Amino acid sequence: MRINVIGGELERNEIDAYIKYAGEKYPGRQLTGLDIIIDGEYVDLKVHFGDMGFQRAYRSADYLVNSMDKLNDAKQSEFAQKQRHKAEE
Repeated sequence: MRINVIGGELERNEIDAYIKYAGEKYPGRQLTGLDIIIDGEYVDLKVHFGDMGFQRAYRSADYLVNSMDKLNDAKQSEFAQKQRHKAEE
């Protein structure tokens, strides 16, 4: 993972704490980099993620979701009744 400290210096234990915080805030995401931007007494974090593949996307009522579980029963039923078209590869 690439770590950049901008605008000052931090001790290793502080950097490790920010890495841990980012990992806990974004579980399941692959962290590829972290910019720690020091601005006086404040610190901003810019987190960089690895690419995420997806298996399929569903479009229903102008919402894009990656899982049918996010739709209510009526929308799931409506989606099940729609005609499906094969995507070209």
